[in-house]
Amino acid sequence: MPTLPPRPRALIVAAALATCLTTTSATAEEPEASTPSTAADCALPGRTGWTDEGHDTDRAQFQRPTGTHRVLTLFVDFPDAPATDSTDAYATHLSPAAEWMRTASYGRSRLDIATPYRRWIRMPSTSTSYGFDRGITFESHERYLRDAVTAADPFVDFSRYDMVYIVPAKAARAISFSPTYLYDPATPGVTADGSRVKWAVTFGQDMWRWGYKVADHETGHTFGLPDVYAFTGETHRFVNGWDIMGDIAGRAPHYLGWHSWKLGWIGDGQVACLAASGTRTVRLTPVERPGGTKIAVIRTGETTAYVAESRRAEFNDRTACSTGVLIYKVDSATRTGDGPVRVINANPDTTPPSGCGPLDVAALASGQSFTDPATGVRIAVGTGDSSGDTVRLSKP
Repeated sequence: MPTLPPRPRALIVAAALATCLTTTSATAEEPEASTPSTAADCALPGRTGWTDEGHDTDRAQFQRPTGTHRVLTLFVDFPDAPATDSTDAYATHLSPAAEWMRTASYGRSRLDIATPYRRWIRMPSTSTSYGFDRGITFESHERYLRDAVTAADPFVDFSRYDMVYIVPAKAARAISFSPTYLYDPATPGVTADGSRVKWAVTFGQDMWRWGYKVADHETGHTFGLPDVYAFTGETHRFVNGWDIMGDIAGRAPHYLGWHSWKLGWIGDGQVACLAASGTRTVRLTPVERPGGTKIAVIRTGETTAYVAESRRAEFNDRTACSTGVLIYKVDSATRTGDGPVRVINANPDTTPPSGCGPLDVAALASGQSFTDPATGVRIAVGTGDSSGDTVRLSKP
């Protein structure tokens, strides 16, 4: 769900991505680049002033993505929508998010949500008064957070926590979706117990549709990740379910390898970069497993790059729609919701298996290759099996 910036933001319509996909065997190969690029040569600068795909995330504005995050979970009801059930089912519903985050981050990020405040907190205003629709303003959202924090302040010590989850009663139908709160350093904001509340997820009724992974998606925004689904048009045309910042309920709702690198969950030593002219052959290990080289990157401009990663093991043992090498374009100057990441569909004419969407079959198999006609860069897929895939990067 979108984060709410404390100022208006204009939408930038990204240009269409031209691609060329072929299925051919490798022929004569160019020599390897004489001076290999370092991972830093492929790190892109952020250009949107908000959540984006850049590596220079403002760590005053966004939460550190590594270590333990102490989360206070509050359960709220309203004068017009009182709770009639226990908080236990709500806590149980969200609790698997902690293990999911631990696994997806290779153990580098942990959500401490094991001890929520297990009583209903009555909000001072009706659920319908907060304007919870897709046009909710930053100010209205902050008012909702402030009311919840003020109501809970007599019972909990906010100084002990890094962020807050606010979960509404099922009866509060007007609290429909789950935006993320990121504080505005230029304003007084929300404070309690001498501590500023900088980051919060305010859940809505959609948490019951998306499941516990909505907490992982929204917490990703507090780390600085953008939405990679589309705010306008067909919602999941850019990434579909290949990343949890896209379709939360998708069949492969992991984080992309690029996001894992941006967040520091994989190191520079696990990134193969080709920034200058030449070629490079790389053996990739699946992003769903720890260890090994995770992504191969060809830099194509100041804010653009192509990324290849191996998708072989399905997260949470769910059945994959396709496996192999996933290729996508990253543009750190494209705003959240406008397609800062765009997956290359290697099999546009393939009928997806039952329950799978068009982009779910996007992974390239051995013998397939991708060429960008605009830049001439090429990624060819070599041998692959359950342990990973080999790719050859070429840049003219």
